[in-house]
Amino acid sequence: MSERKSSRLVRLVTLSALSPRWRVAVFALLGVAAGLGVVVVRISNAASYLSDSPRTCINCHVMNNAYATWFHGSHGRVAVCNDCHVPHDNVLAKATFKATDGLKHSYVFTLRKEPQVLRLSRSAVPVVQTNCIRCHHDQLAMVRLAGSEERKCWDCHENIHGPVRSLAASQELIRPPLPPVGLGWMARLLESRADR
Repeated sequence: MSERKSSRLVRLVTLSALSPRWRVAVFALLGVAAGLGVVVVRISNAASYLSDSPRTCINCHVMNNAYATWFHGSHGRVAVCNDCHVPHDNVLAKATFKATDGLKHSYVFTLRKEPQVLRLSRSAVPVVQTNCIRCHHDQLAMVRLAGSEERKCWDCHENIHGPVRSLAASQELIRPPLPPVGLGWMARLLESRADR
């Protein structure tokens, strides 16, 4: 890097064009933003989204019923959520789909815009259909559904996650407990307040 470019970079990073008061303010705001970012990453359990663990899906409470029906159903013994809900063509397709779908879910659930009845998105339908066929190709060879564009596997097999229900109408009995999130000191503070 030339000397001229490196001196520009140093001036930019140190904010030397600003007065000392503005520099302190800008660095303080950057520190607060970085701190809030770390808290959000921790509270949202963001690192779990890099895995294929089904417990990741219940980071959002609206997925409790889907998790419970998967856990108690036949797929709970042989597959995880990502086996059905993300593409398996290649690593890049899988990562891209997980990232875009995850960002969409984060937006919808954070702003409380989730529908009362959860259904597959338009982009998820072909992914899930392809994965059904990928795992059940032997059974489908006899039925000849594999090439059909008319019906989806879940048109007949609607019990994959049980009957479709409103989030408000779900049975408490089948809901798993949420995993612990947040900071330990926050949980202890809330518990101590609840005991009073």
